[in-house]
Amino acid sequence: MAFVKTKLADRVPTDLKENLKFRKKIYARVRKDRTFAKHIMDGCRKDPIFFINTFCWTYDPRREPFSRIPMILYDFQEEAVLVIANSINKQDLLIEKTRDMGASWLCILVFFWTWLTSKNRITFLLGSRVESYVDDTENPKSLMWKWDFVMRNLPNWMKPKGYSESEHRRHLHILNPETGSVCDGESTNKNFARGDRRTAILLDEFAAVDLGEEVCRSTRDATNCRIFNSTPMGIGNAFYDQRQKGTRRLRLHWTAHPLKNPGLYITSDSGNLKILDPDNFPKDYKPILDGKIRSPWYDKECERGSPREIAQELDIDYLGSGHQFFSSSAVQNAIRDHAAEPIVVGDLEYSLDNAEPKKFREDKEGKISLWFYLDKNGNPPKDYQHKKSTQFSIFDPEAPIFGAHPVVIGVDVAAGTGSSNSAFCAWDTVTHEKIVEFADPYIRPEALAYYAVALAKWLGNAKLIWEQNGPGRQFGARVQELMYNNIYLRSQSTTIENKATIIPGWAPTKESKLLLLGNYRDAIEGESCANRSKISLEETLEYVYGTNGGVEHSRAKNKSDPSGAGASHGDRVIADALAWKCIDGFGKGKQKLELPKAPYGSLQWRIDRKKEDNKKRHKMLGKGW
Repeated sequence: MAFVKTKLADRVPTDLKENLKFRKKIYARVRKDRTFAKHIMDGCRKDPIFFINTFCWTYDPRREPFSRIPMILYDFQEEAVLVIANSINKQDLLIEKTRDMGASWLCILVFFWTWLTSKNRITFLLGSRVESYVDDTENPKSLMWKWDFVMRNLPNWMKPKGYSESEHRRHLHILNPETGSVCDGESTNKNFARGDRRTAILLDEFAAVDLGEEVCRSTRDATNCRIFNSTPMGIGNAFYDQRQKGTRRLRLHWTAHPLKNPGLYITSDSGNLKILDPDNFPKDYKPILDGKIRSPWYDKECERGSPREIAQELDIDYLGSGHQFFSSSAVQNAIRDHAAEPIVVGDLEYSLDNAEPKKFREDKEGKISLWFYLDKNGNPPKDYQHKKSTQFSIFDPEAPIFGAHPVVIGVDVAAGTGSSNSAFCAWDTVTHEKIVEFADPYIRPEALAYYAVALAKWLGNAKLIWEQNGPGRQFGARVQELMYNNIYLRSQSTTIENKATIIPGWAPTKESKLLLLGNYRDAIEGESCANRSKISLEETLEYVYGTNGGVEHSRAKNKSDPSGAGASHGDRVIADALAWKCIDGFGKGKQKLELPKAPYGSLQWRIDRKKEDNKKRHKMLGKGW
């Protein structure tokens, strides 16, 4: 049975004063005619909106002393109630919301209505990250406190026959003695609902659940309907995963709320103001021209909160709600100003014996993207001019890339199991433009080494730099076996003169990664580089500040990341940042460290004096002595 809004619900006034009068009339008639109560209950079974708008109450402490108020659904809430009701026992539902849209109340009201009016035995389960948020008799935030509030304010004749709060309401448990229906509660642990069978399960504020992936696995066979309800908290959690999997979505955005959207307006990228609600737009109001949809209410909320808070609590912005490391506005500007479709897409053919490049084969399904034109032989032209391609080279529009300009290739190496991409990105060291990008989740480190060396040779013996940990060791070993020498050699900070050692590859630590990505971020924000890849720029927004003071991919914050890749996501970004590390230091001379002078009379002082005496003696002996 599909639930819809009936004519009965249309008869219920939504004006507060008129609604209270309507409720009074219903109660008075039932007292005089008990048979009328049966007709009312039949109507409630058919239409949850009629039931809620006529008999349910809610609690809002901001309205003291009148914090107990009749529940009167807004239009967007009525639609939400029907979506939730029609999902029960049928399909999963993900509710992404702005705060203060009443989503938790709506879920509880629909569950309560089903538990009360269904003639079948219903079994519900409520979950939140801590038990006190599920059931705390003194905390209005808890889910079962809301359930109790609805029950206590229901007319006695509507309550289940024989219901006694002292007998049928226990901690984390409510029983309908008339039908045997139950609603239980539990904190979201890794065995949540495992082995259970439920009509529906509510997972409230699911983005904040650390063990979200385990909860998803343990509830998968327990019910046909899991309701994931939450505001966004970045992308490193199971709530975002469910969204990306295509779970049916119910979006409750502040622009649908009649108390938040009066005076709605928006500005285009060119700065033109468009007033969407002219009747309620204040006269002489100074709008904020940032391209976002806004209202006077929204503007005031922005003054009270940080950009991250606004992204999380109001905008339903998954990326902006996760303590982003890269500036969203700077990245969007870079996408607008520099990103472009690749000029050529294909694959590079090479020898499997010595990684010598053969030819570039154009293929729309290929894994290599080029942001330059090939010559008639399918090779990078030696006399390539930037002016031949539109919008390119913000730095040196007349200079050739190859021959005169060295190229550097940053490589991020994955295991090749499909959990994350191996990627390499080539950049021009003079114009600071990205010219090549490659990404493949299934290529093994050894095979990637052949491909990268072949590309480096094809681009005029480009310099290779890669992340040396994990599968990067296999990659680096194969590069050395191929006798390719134009590689990044790690500086050993413990040596006196800071000379490059024979150890190849970049070694990641918390500090070095923070420095690596920080320098790349400065280049994007300072418009010192031109990354042509839109997807690579978008991946930067997936990096967030870690709790340890470092920077990590948001997937690494998900303790139950099923890929096991954690910080290995965002691979193009690491490849780009590694390339930028070489570009940023290109042409800079090595600085010799000056040692402090040895204390007078010390052993080192005597050794130094002896060396100086020997130098003077050799000079006095003359040439050829």
